[in-house]
Formats: sequence, C-alpha cells, structure tokens
Amino acid sequence: MMSQRARAARAVVIALAAGSLALTACSKNEGGKSGTDSEKDQKEAAVQSKPVAYADAAGSAGPAKDVPGARPGGTITVYQEAGLSHLDPGQIYVSDSGQVANLLFRRLTQFQEDDKGDVTVVGDLATDSGKSSDGGRTWTYTLKDGVKDENGDVLTSADIRHTVERQYARFIFDGPTYLQTWLSGTDYRKALPGGGFDGKHLPASVLDTPDDKTVVFHFDQPRPDLPQTLAMPGYAVVPAKGDTKERYEKKPVATGPYKIAENKAGKILKLVRNTGWDPKTDAVRHQYADGFTFQFGVTESTQTKRLIADEGDNRNAIQLTGGVDATQIQDVIKNPDVNKRTVKGYQPYVMTLTFNLDRVKNKKVREAATYAVNSKSLIAGEGGAYGGDVAPNLFAPTLPGYEPAYDPYGRLKTPQGNVAKAKEILKDVPAAEKKLVFAYANSEPGQRRKVAVEDALSKAGFDVVAKEIDAASYYEQIAKLDNPYDMYITGWGQDWPSPGTVVTPIYDGSQVVDGSSNYSHVKDPKVDALIKKALTQQPAEAAKTWREAHHYLLENVLPAAPLWYTKQFQLSGSNVGGARYGTVSSLIDINRLYLKS
Repeated sequence: MMSQRARAARAVVIALAAGSLALTACSKNEGGKSGTDSEKDQKEAAVQSKPVAYADAAGSAGPAKDVPGARPGGTITVYQEAGLSHLDPGQIYVSDSGQVANLLFRRLTQFQEDDKGDVTVVGDLATDSGKSSDGGRTWTYTLKDGVKDENGDVLTSADIRHTVERQYARFIFDGPTYLQTWLSGTDYRKALPGGGFDGKHLPASVLDTPDDKTVVFHFDQPRPDLPQTLAMPGYAVVPAKGDTKERYEKKPVATGPYKIAENKAGKILKLVRNTGWDPKTDAVRHQYADGFTFQFGVTESTQTKRLIADEGDNRNAIQLTGGVDATQIQDVIKNPDVNKRTVKGYQPYVMTLTFNLDRVKNKKVREAATYAVNSKSLIAGEGGAYGGDVAPNLFAPTLPGYEPAYDPYGRLKTPQGNVAKAKEILKDVPAAEKKLVFAYANSEPGQRRKVAVEDALSKAGFDVVAKEIDAASYYEQIAKLDNPYDMYITGWGQDWPSPGTVVTPIYDGSQVVDGSSNYSHVKDPKVDALIKKALTQQPAEAAKTWREAHHYLLENVLPAAPLWYTKQFQLSGSNVGGARYGTVSSLIDINRLYLKS
C-alpha cells in the first residue's frame, strides 16, 4: 500500500485496501463511523479485508454514476501542511500524491467503490479489468477508443509500454515495484537500464504491444492481483510524447478530469478542467468542480480553525491528508453543525518506530525501545480514540489474517510503555549503544511525536538525539540506505487485501536499496524464504506462511516497534457536497466532490 502520509506516514494503500500513501480500504463512512469504541471500529474495519471484485466491459464503461445532488461549478480549496512528495506518477507511493493523482491521471485499471464501501476493479484506460490466460501468467488489455491526454493526443499501447519501461530508469526510485519485479525479477533495472528512452525495449515475451490498442503482460508465474496492481497511482500512464524524464515532476501531462494550471512546489497547486477528458470513457471520476486549489504550508491546527469557523472561502474547503487537530477534536464533536461535516474511518496503516538495522544492531536495544515507547501518549497526539488504537503487532485490523490478541511485547496491557522492563534489558548495554538518533518530520504531528518518543525513551535510560527532516521529503530521506538515523516513525498499509502487500514491500531483503520502503534494512534469509514460499501458495496456505513470517519478524528480527493503528477524522466546509470516507484512499473520497452553490 502506500506509505501513509495522512498525518505523515508512508504507504500506498490500494483498494479495499492507503493506503495508503488505495489506496486503502477502510470502513464505509458517510458521516462518520469510526469513533471511540475500538473493538467495534476494528470489526467494521474488517470489511477492508474482503477481496475486491473484477469488472467486465459493461462494468467498466463510463460515465461514472452521478453523485446525488451534484452540480457543476466553483473551485474547491484544499489544505495541506507539507508539500507534495511527487507529481511524477512513477514516483507516487504516498497518500498525498495519490489523492492528487486521482484528479490528474488515469491508469489501465481503477478502483470503483459503491455506497456500501464495496470495491471493484474496473477498466480505466482499458475496456475491462483484464483477461487472464495461461493459468494467470498472461494478462491482456484492450484500450478504450479515443481516450486522449490534455494535449489532444490519443493514448495508445505505445504509451502503456513507455509507462512500464520508464519504471526501469534510475531516476524513478520512489514508486511501487510490483510490476517491474514480476516482469523482470528483483534486479529488474538490469533488464532495461535505459528505461526505454534509448530505443531499447522489453522483449515481446515479457511485454507485447501487437497493435495500437492491445497490451499483453507475460509473467513466469500466475499474477492474480495484477488488476489491483495496475490501479495504483504509481502505474498511471505517462504519454511518451510528453515525458521530460527528471523534469516531469514539474509539469506532468494530465489524462484525468483535471490538469495543472499553476505549480509552485510547497506553496500552491492549481488544477483546472482538462477539456481533453471524456466522461463517457471514465467509470469512476467526475468533473463537477471547475478546479481545485491546493494551499500548502497550512498547519492542521490552522486548517481546523478555519473549517470550524466555516466563513468565506473556507466553506468551499477540505483537508487533503491531514485531519482535525488533536487539541480541537472536542470543539468539533460537541458542535452538531460542525460534527456533521466530518469524515471518519479506520485506516489500514500500522504506525511503527522503525529501526535502522545497519545502525541499531543490538537486538536488546531494539527490545528495550519497543517496551519503553508510549503508545498512549502518541495516540493522544493524534486525537486519542478518534485518531487511533494501540497496535500490538505489525498487521492492521483491515488485513486478512489480523490477530487482535497477538501481543508479544505487552502493548495492550501497558500502552503507556513498560519502562521497568526496558531498564532491565538495558542494564548491561554499553552507554554508546543507548544513544539513538531519531528522525522526525517538521510538521505539527511530527513535533508531537518527537516529544512523546523522547520522553518515553529517556525515562528508560536512552539518550535520544532528535533530528528534524522536511515533511515533504521525509520518506525520501529515510529511504536512503546510508541515512544518518537510528530510528524513525513510519506507517504502512496494505496495497490490497493481502499480507503480501505488507510483508513483501517493507521486509523483503531484495528491497534493501535506495528509495525502497524496506526502511529498517531487513535482510534475513528466513524472511526471504517465507516470502518466496507464500507468493507461490494458494490463499489458505499462504495465510499460514504470512503468519509465520509476521511472528518471526516481530519476535526474532524486531525491525520495528508497533505503535498504533490509524483512524482518519477529517473536516470539510459546509458548501462541499459529496463528502464521504473513501475505502480506497482511506481519506475523503476526492473523486466525487462538488460545491453545493
């Protein structure tokens, strides 16, 4: 999934998925279902563990079903504290950019969710969700007729090939790697080091484009999850004609209902209608608003104050991935007129204190920090029960195979941390190993997390040195193999309902490379063997293998201390219509918004 970036974590969630940075699925919510009853919330969150359906051509035809009461016109204002991590689709693997990608870019397939929160993969650029053959090793896609980009150029199979092959280029380092590794192995860059820009291409035995409208993927083993994979923002189409490589971040070519009119990184992003987008070809998106104006640098506390006041242009505003400021939650829930403008849901993200195993090599140090850290204070900073629940392990309630009672470090019994146990473990550890460099994002949530981590670990006898990182590039910085940090808080959520989309991206030893989401640098032969085994098994047997990998990781490797499961609690202005919690994005469903007047 994506890295979670709602409140700063990284994860892509994809559907039923978050996602995050779904993009992830969460419980269905129209006005808000997630609240203060953790057991009830977690049961509702389990809806996200349901398999997604795959649609045929009839189910993939546009236009999208109208949102009741929707009308055209007006500009929606979007508040966000940190700037976007990326605008190049190939680099998108966090939820902030993923939300924007829903407005700008189309892919071969897309997630469609109904009013009950059920999710279906439909054909987006393709006529359907895909046709498999050869036991699931071959997948064929046919492109819809006449779909154009913002420049009026018709998208062809050559653009799909280009989109896939550019993922092999070195300048693409921050996006998903499922498709590339499935096609060419873990060392996929060697298969096409030029990324297709030098005129060399993947062979037809791997990726075939026999005509302008047909794309055929050939894998060495069945890939039943391909339709969900292709629906990720990271695989949105990049037209070959407009690709400027590293400079594509500045002005990507739109294929969705909106295009970029102005982009000042970290300050403002203005989207306007893309007149080249044809709603008759799109089964998911709408184009109700004239445009969206994203304002960056607006803190969560300021966002919340503005939206509670609900005056002037704030009536037309939403939060992107941020949520209601923790200190103002009571102001929101106690005011019926404000509370009815909230969107709540259980996200798929597990927030962890992630250890850099290249630097924190002593397992006793990791164990002591795991016992010492205070989940209760961290969750208080997120809004208490409205912001999250204590996480006893590395699997979220939204994931198939979740074990609510699996709690090897007693997190549920001592959510405030077990300082005495931590001190006992540390008693024979050299002083030099008790000094830990903690990286945190320079945002309001990041500051609160820093205080909570420093306080808890200091009480246990650690010397915590906090280092600030720019929030917009937080995940990019900690994803560097040679980063100067011992630990950092990260969040990950399923890309689709499978433990494989959690264990593989963040704990596979082949992913210990720059830009990877294996932030702890786990490279364990047993973990790698279990991943390989699970990926070749049928779901029932695979579930047992993923469970074994999960337990082994948490008990024997300990790459990260589980902290909390995230919930989203967002607010929008009174003139914004169509707001609901998105099971796919784990955020407000940005695809269906409109202004009431």
